[in-house]
Amino acid sequence: MKSWDKLPDFVRNDAVYPYYRKLRRKNFSLFWKRIFDIIVSFILLILLSPIFVFLALAIKVTSKGPVFFRQQRVTQYGKIFRIFKFRTMVVNAEAVGAQVTEKNDARITKVGKLIRKCRLDEIPQLLNILFGTMTFVGTRPEVPKYVERYTKEMRATLLLPAGVTSLASIKYKDEDDLLENSENIDEAYINVVLPGKMKYNLLSLRKSGFFRDIGVMFLTVFAVFKR
Repeated sequence: MKSWDKLPDFVRNDAVYPYYRKLRRKNFSLFWKRIFDIIVSFILLILLSPIFVFLALAIKVTSKGPVFFRQQRVTQYGKIFRIFKFRTMVVNAEAVGAQVTEKNDARITKVGKLIRKCRLDEIPQLLNILFGTMTFVGTRPEVPKYVERYTKEMRATLLLPAGVTSLASIKYKDEDDLLENSENIDEAYINVVLPGKMKYNLLSLRKSGFFRDIGVMFLTVFAVFKR
């Protein structure tokens, strides 16, 4: 982790400092967390390659457009990166709707509904983990316009790489139900869903640890199968 004086001004404030001080003491643990990410993501990419190919073919055959959906998101220190996901919506979906999806969103393809239900659209993020822009467990990366609305304390989540899953992701796995019938989905997400998710994200920062992360990974698998 960077020294405090080298953090971007956007992240460096009094509300973030207590989180930084706690995480700074865990540099050794964070190092092994990165080693774990590299090894496990590489192994999973190999093991899941048949599913990877099958889903790619299913997407290509059933709808026009690319296999992957790539979107700008924000990760550690406020850096912009492009997230990898299997495309589950029509091409240019962002141009005809909000950047979050609602229940029964008409932009989702038939194959996409099944892929999203099982969270298989997240598999390509193993590439993001391998490249170091994401980690297995951490705050889900948001698009820049949502990050601009973070409170000073929320910016503490940018001290670590964005994650594929988190306690907040599990608790809010059905967030589209909360957005249903909202007149302005973007504003409803920012004012209702995001603050709730951030409570769990900030709690996870205060209690971060390797074995806690492993527990979240198992809970995620359980939540997917339960769903």
